[in-house]
Amino acid sequence: MLALSRKKNEALVINNNIEVTILDVKGDQVKIGISAPKEIPVYRKEVYLQIQESNKASTGTEGLEALADFFKK
Repeated sequence: MLALSRKKNEALVINNNIEVTILDVKGDQVKIGISAPKEIPVYRKEVYLQIQESNKASTGTEGLEALADFFKK
């Protein structure tokens, strides 16, 4: 992990097309802005983990059995 110090209104650039800017700092809370191309999804980590869990649940054994039945026909 890369750890950086940034002040309000300072930014960092990722892969030449994603910019993360520090918008505000209040106590232990930091507000950031993210500029990225539309085709790059940006999620809060807790939302991303929920999406991953949902995807795992939707590909359970029932889905595999249905797929196997489909190819048996």
